Amino acid sequence: MRSKYDFLIIGSGIAGLSYALKVASHGKVCIVTKASAQESSTRYAQGGIAAVMYTPDTHEKHIRDTIIAGDHLCNENIVRLTITESTQRIKELIKWGARFDKTKSGRYDLAKEGGHSEYRVLHHKDSTGNEIEKTLLEKIFNHPNIEVRQNTFAIDIITEHHLGREVNRRTPEITCFGAYVLNPKTQLVDTILSKVTMICTGGVGNVYSTTTNPVISTGDGIAMVYRAKGKIENMEFIQFHPTSLYNPSEKPSFLITEALRGAGAVLKTLDFKEFMHKYDARGSLAPRDIVARAIDNEMKINGCDYVYLDCSRIEKVELIDHFPNIYAKCLSIGIDISKEMIPVVPAAHYICGGIKVNEWSCSSIENLYASGECASTGLHGSNRLASNSLLEALVFSHRASENSILKSKSIAICNEIPDWNAEGMVMNEEMVLITQSIKELQSIMSHYVGIVRSDLRLKRAFDRLEIIYNETEDLYNKSILTLSICELRNMINIGYLIIKMAINRKESLGLHYSIDYPRPSAS
Repeated sequence: MRSKYDFLIIGSGIAGLSYALKVASHGKVCIVTKASAQESSTRYAQGGIAAVMYTPDTHEKHIRDTIIAGDHLCNENIVRLTITESTQRIKELIKWGARFDKTKSGRYDLAKEGGHSEYRVLHHKDSTGNEIEKTLLEKIFNHPNIEVRQNTFAIDIITEHHLGREVNRRTPEITCFGAYVLNPKTQLVDTILSKVTMICTGGVGNVYSTTTNPVISTGDGIAMVYRAKGKIENMEFIQFHPTSLYNPSEKPSFLITEALRGAGAVLKTLDFKEFMHKYDARGSLAPRDIVARAIDNEMKINGCDYVYLDCSRIEKVELIDHFPNIYAKCLSIGIDISKEMIPVVPAAHYICGGIKVNEWSCSSIENLYASGECASTGLHGSNRLASNSLLEALVFSHRASENSILKSKSIAICNEIPDWNAEGMVMNEEMVLITQSIKELQSIMSHYVGIVRSDLRLKRAFDRLEIIYNETEDLYNKSILTLSICELRNMINIGYLIIKMAINRKESLGLHYSIDYPRPSAS
């Protein structure tokens, strides 16, 4: 089936939905999402969204905190425009209907998280992302110009090479014409043509064995753009959230928000001793990369599988009121966090790199935009400041809407695109080959490309991954397409990019820490 739209959006988190609402009055919009519309990383965001709302906080303080957390690899111009536009975007989100917690006086009840010098994180209990997702989806489903295709998987973006034109990677002149998508009802590949395409496919966490990301986070958008010869950068910077609930039988890992530490919770070893002061003067409120490495080191020193998060300094009433989901979750597995400590372990959580975009969210491919976690704007540098991600998505989707609305007026939909060719493909009966390859990939990434790395580990990971890549490409080229084989292929692309960029980074910086390139001690 072929269809045409003015705006095609791949992904249904805050980045894609906020963009859709802004462009929908200027043309027909199609949102493609590979699961149900509400299933996105946005939905699982607990902590909140950072923005300057009241004094004594200032934009300059937020800018400084962001750059320090990013280990000075941030693009300062991008940081400045993001932070200075933050308050307006938050007010717009509130106008759409999002509710954030307030104090009795009516002011927003702002939280403080690791790396922040002021209280500036807006939240809705400990389920902020879910509140935002529900608010946006309600408006999306009631908009006459927006069509949502749920449980529909984007396989590849359509570019010149689908027309048989060769593209030189060194001097690319590439244009996006839409995407090929797998239709779950027909099990066939549909052709969606569009003037403008927006990639908002979220993160890559499932290339690792332990992640807080939903199972849909397999790096699909980044992989599609990489295969189309678009520019990808900073993939080595994988943020491991320091505190996911240690519960090995559960996937994805349940996130224990950083806001708990902001409220007074502290990290302790299994013999109940605080340890973060040994690593950073900010203690348990140090930036995430420092906390994750500290926990990793303590686990290795003590030969244990987790450390503790002690919430006993927080009043029980506050715990239940501000963190009801965490309280209930821990209670469901026999832990009363008002008097018992939470076993926690770092888990893959967020990628700071991705599809390289400019200040208007334009990728290196013409008529292709990217926003949210899959995009690399320059805001995060080598380490994301807590609660800056939802903000980044709002700001850059807004900027993308302004740019793409203007651009779409002069774009004609390309009608030369051929339909997907599935001739000669057969149904793959060996699902065990795919599931085993996924397990191998996740094991390679977790053991060799995790919180602490080395040249030897990265080389071993590269060699092992190459074998899986060759096996998977052979299988892919012979099989009728399924979600599983496409996701595996994307995850292998993502693993390759992370490893390759980690090998090329001959220094320890932010989230990339190598024992072969230790940072010089501060004098």
